[in-house]
Amino acid sequence: MKKITLDRMLQSQGFGSRKYCRQLIAEGELSIDGQVVTDYKQEVDLSDLHFRLFDEEWLYREHIYIALNKPSGIECSRKPSNHPGVMTLLPEQFSWRDVQAIGRLDHDTTGLLLLSDDGAFNHAMSSPKRHVPKLYLANTAEPVTQELIDSLLKGVQLHDEPHPLAAVSCVARGEQQIEIVVEQGKYHQVKRMLAAAGNHCQALERIAIGRLTLEALELNEGEWCYLQASDLEFL
Repeated sequence: MKKITLDRMLQSQGFGSRKYCRQLIAEGELSIDGQVVTDYKQEVDLSDLHFRLFDEEWLYREHIYIALNKPSGIECSRKPSNHPGVMTLLPEQFSWRDVQAIGRLDHDTTGLLLLSDDGAFNHAMSSPKRHVPKLYLANTAEPVTQELIDSLLKGVQLHDEPHPLAAVSCVARGEQQIEIVVEQGKYHQVKRMLAAAGNHCQALERIAIGRLTLEALELNEGEWCYLQASDLEFL
């Protein structure tokens, strides 16, 4: 991997402008291999680079891929209007890196949310051509019936869609709970599909994207983690 100067390295990791990063280095805030470095012009090999800043250990990452267990009452927009934004749950430097949520969840929907600063990855994951399945667990206002399941599997017509939308799979998990898989990622899709099928969604949680499950990640509500290459393969 190429070498770059320390100020550029810190800037690329979201720690602020180059001017601010130079100031941090001059003030002795940065150390590598246990040694404080104060020359921002010093070049560093980015391969497997670990460094310490603000008394925390960091690993250089060209791009970051994040999984978050989103709680209720949080907006996925970077410019939230009525509720706190999702970026308030993440380290400040992620905003500097232009981390974006992939496939937004409604403010009252909980569960697995992916975020990244890799534009190509974000586009690929959001593209309907990829047919990435998303698994949701929905609590319903009325009992789950076989008629409801059959309607969702056959496809329901939403008022602003040219063709009916069908669930990939649909299974009752309780008297008023249903597990449903969709691929399209339309606006409020699961809630609107349930309504179109004659029921109403009381609570909704996304528990898997592809084969990446919230259970396997072991994240409590509001917690996040970096995704490794092995995790990305499940997507």
